[in-house]
Amino acid sequence: MKLNRIEKAFMNNPVRALIQRRYEAPWLERLGGRANGLRVLEVGCGRGVGTQIIFERFGAREVHAFDFDPDMVRLARRRLANYAPERLRLTVGDVTAIDEADASFDAVFDFGIIHHVPDWPAAIAEVRRVLRPGGRFYFEEVTRHALERWSYRTFTVHPTANRFSAQEFVAELQRRGIAVGHNFIEIFFGDFVIGVGRAA
Repeated sequence: MKLNRIEKAFMNNPVRALIQRRYEAPWLERLGGRANGLRVLEVGCGRGVGTQIIFERFGAREVHAFDFDPDMVRLARRRLANYAPERLRLTVGDVTAIDEADASFDAVFDFGIIHHVPDWPAAIAEVRRVLRPGGRFYFEEVTRHALERWSYRTFTVHPTANRFSAQEFVAELQRRGIAVGHNFIEIFFGDFVIGVGRAA
């Protein structure tokens, strides 16, 4: 599901980038460590801020990143033009049908994308499929609690059914073979869940 005009404007401004760099990335690093020298996939790359973070803060060797919206991929290509093609691949794609081989990545990053997907359990199944055994899934997600707030209902567009709580999201990861245990946190009164799981 593509972002509407208001949410796209929010996702493409310096405040969102600051939140990713100052808060989300440090939490993810504390929970899952760095990704030095690893082959990484980012689902829903937007304009490429998360991809930069994966390279610069987490130390990935190679990143494949995609977004459902071609406009976002164009912005990401512009932002990330200095990365060599052997280190970075940017494409248009769908997290419920990832165009990558089974067990082909050491880590997958999700900076708040899966809550946009109506069939989010299918997205998790795809993340698990492309992770190597022991591979890490770094996630920051928006829960049902946030999406039911007036501000989200008024200004953004999200699937209206099949939303998840933090516990439901983690339980689905566990069910699909991504072990999280207690390696996650809920922030802002349960509006967001941040964590890291490992493929069994």
